[in-house]
Amino acid sequence: MRLIKTITLLSIMYLSTHLVIGQEGLPIYSDYLTDNYYLIHPSMAGVANCNKARLTARQQWFGQENAPSLQTFSVNGRIGDTRSGIGSIIYNDQNGYHSQTGAYLTYAHHLMFSRNTIDLNMLSFGLSAGVIQYKLDETAFIEFDPIIAGIEQSASEFNVDFGFSYHFINFYAHATIKNLLANEGVNINEQGVVFDNLTNYLFSAGNVFSKYGSDWSYEPSILFSYKSATEESFMDFNFKTYRDLDFGSIYAGISYRRSFDGAEFTSGNSVSSQKLQYITPLLGVIYNNLMFAYTYSYQSNSIVLDNGGYHQLTLGFNFGCRKEKYDCECPSVN
Repeated sequence: MRLIKTITLLSIMYLSTHLVIGQEGLPIYSDYLTDNYYLIHPSMAGVANCNKARLTARQQWFGQENAPSLQTFSVNGRIGDTRSGIGSIIYNDQNGYHSQTGAYLTYAHHLMFSRNTIDLNMLSFGLSAGVIQYKLDETAFIEFDPIIAGIEQSASEFNVDFGFSYHFINFYAHATIKNLLANEGVNINEQGVVFDNLTNYLFSAGNVFSKYGSDWSYEPSILFSYKSATEESFMDFNFKTYRDLDFGSIYAGISYRRSFDGAEFTSGNSVSSQKLQYITPLLGVIYNNLMFAYTYSYQSNSIVLDNGGYHQLTLGFNFGCRKEKYDCECPSVN
């Protein structure tokens, strides 16, 4: 009975997080919407008028032991007055007995096609190189299966991400290939637990709309992700609204994530299938050079591990801002 309960619990965890634990490197949540597209697109390093430092903390399923959690720290900015940018990301991703820690360094170059910085027309290229260390803690497995080594095992590997971004006034588009190197995989124990290198293709686009002289602006956007090895894919449909204030700005938004791949589960005497769905409202404020954002993701499926949501906090600091800004409604750049 205990074995059946354990298998059932693991199956539900897989159903709830198969888009997360199946991927290699930094997980793709909705934190990029909190003014941090650099987390998923290396070409965004140094795009903004200010250098940016961002710290995030994400916790899933409060009250559940060994629930997934993620912490990231990123910083990016221009190299002096050049058209080049650099950045760095470090993160720690804990999911049950498995964890991964990674660090990336990024170089980006930005080509201006407009006559000056007032009219935004810019094409950017970015390359990130990173090292990821995987760990599997088997110290709690001894009672469950005596053949398990019962130690903490680890392995590491190197990989790169490449992408480009295009900004034209209020419109933007990004395309990135993550895990570009086709590594054969990392085996961190003799029982055959292999973390395959999954190349991930990302595409996102959006536009900011506003009336002349208005303090309000509106930004619909999308993000599409596809993994070639497993043929997993999902789409984000996003909408944000901004309000300019004397001290800075506030914004609110909502994101809907839909997987195109179903997971089967037993319902009575029949086998059913469901596709992963997330609904994520978000709220943020920018006060001078400081920013704070909160996101809450709710999994709207019939079979879930926990009815609780996924909480994430983001703290940010802008520094080294240039005086001249682009004459556009482009929050990720201005």
